[in-house]
Amino acid sequence: MEIGLDLGTSSVIAVLCRDGRMLGEATHPLTTRSPMPYASEQDPADWWQAVLRVLADLLAPLSASDRQDIAAIGLSGQMHGAVLLDATDQVLRPTMLWNDGRAHAECADLARSLPQIGQIAGVPPLPGFTAPKLLWLSRHAPQDHARIAHVLLPKDYIGLRLHGGHVTDPSDAAGTLWFDQAARRWSDALCAASATDPRWLPELRAGHEVAGPLLPQVAEALGLRPGLPVVTGGGDAATGAVSVGAVEPGAGLISLGTSAQLLVAGDSYTPNPARFVHAFAHTLPDRWVQMAAMLNGARPLAWFAGIAGAQIGPLLAEAEATDPARVPLFLPYLTGERSPHGDPHIRGAFFGLEDSTSRAAMMRAAVEAVAFCFADAFASFDSPAQDPGPLPALGGGARSDFLLQVLADVTGHAVYRPEGAPAGPAIGAARLAALALGRISRTDLAQRPVPTQLFTPRDAPALRARLDRWRALYAALRPLSLP
Repeated sequence: MEIGLDLGTSSVIAVLCRDGRMLGEATHPLTTRSPMPYASEQDPADWWQAVLRVLADLLAPLSASDRQDIAAIGLSGQMHGAVLLDATDQVLRPTMLWNDGRAHAECADLARSLPQIGQIAGVPPLPGFTAPKLLWLSRHAPQDHARIAHVLLPKDYIGLRLHGGHVTDPSDAAGTLWFDQAARRWSDALCAASATDPRWLPELRAGHEVAGPLLPQVAEALGLRPGLPVVTGGGDAATGAVSVGAVEPGAGLISLGTSAQLLVAGDSYTPNPARFVHAFAHTLPDRWVQMAAMLNGARPLAWFAGIAGAQIGPLLAEAEATDPARVPLFLPYLTGERSPHGDPHIRGAFFGLEDSTSRAAMMRAAVEAVAFCFADAFASFDSPAQDPGPLPALGGGARSDFLLQVLADVTGHAVYRPEGAPAGPAIGAARLAALALGRISRTDLAQRPVPTQLFTPRDAPALRARLDRWRALYAALRPLSLP
């Protein structure tokens, strides 16, 4: 058996698999803090406690002998976060996350100092990436910057606590803005431009390679075999791709977690920085991805449910039943946006509210807005994403039939829910662990999952008209959001 461990933004998920097929699952929630405008932070100590809790819950039903049958742990996690460590591996400050926008001025400076940065790093500078955060820290928290000895990505900090080493994979490295995507190595030029010492950066290993053996004290605490392999894994976009066989050219997916992605795998590096399509290394050798990355995936739905004081499931049912002719427009940009706008300043807004507007109508507007974002994502791609065939949907948002049907209607692309969709990245991490052990092959890894439910596009002229108005609303409000 293998464990797949995914450090998300809203929760930690652990799955137990046998040769990549899920047998059990456990989850534990996480919270995010925003101590100042543009800020989004989490404490790595909270991650580690959540990991210990979720692993204990996952393993609780197993006997001592069954625990000894667990052969490896694979890792996945939210990308781009800057985990700063001193020379003794102590965390220096809360981690600035993928949706932290404080480094927007530093992004402009990086673009001026390295005009070719988008071609090297696969995407223009955006404040959520790790390198601009280091430049921001050098200017705004120099006392912390001066003490840095190591910089890790979030899942690799969990790896450090599990195996004791500083290791990452190409897919997580790809999201830092320090990575030469074509050469698949750290770039001295990108490091120099962002106040980063290359010696701070972790060792690179492919996602199916072993990062290190499980530390004895962790093994003892969990009742696992000491020294079992901890497999490097990948960033959550890449491990989600692994979970649904998106490892060969043309295979794609959509992800509806806290953030959202439209991803298509390929066997060559094809940057498209002008459209803010991310051209990143995959976690496997000789593979890359093109990806539209939206900062606001299913999160606006959970946010509005919280504002409305309702459970998200019943509120989605209300939204589906409400009259679509009396629904306002909603911009879902709660933390700015990447693809296709590259706009860290835009924020959310409702337009067209009436005194008769209900919470159901506002929730329906939020569902439509998530689908509209995917329409923008498809439009930002070149030809490889124009006819990808039915796409598997991953993440917590994939639980909703209503959301998936609206997404299909708006984009004109069929989507389907595979088994284990909400836990996709964790399953992908377990599959990488199985690959590392030789229990499955690269050919096995490329197998696409069987749909549990298919959502085909319906004729929706009213939705397409609303999409045009929604795009016009962004254009109208954008000047008001600039600092």
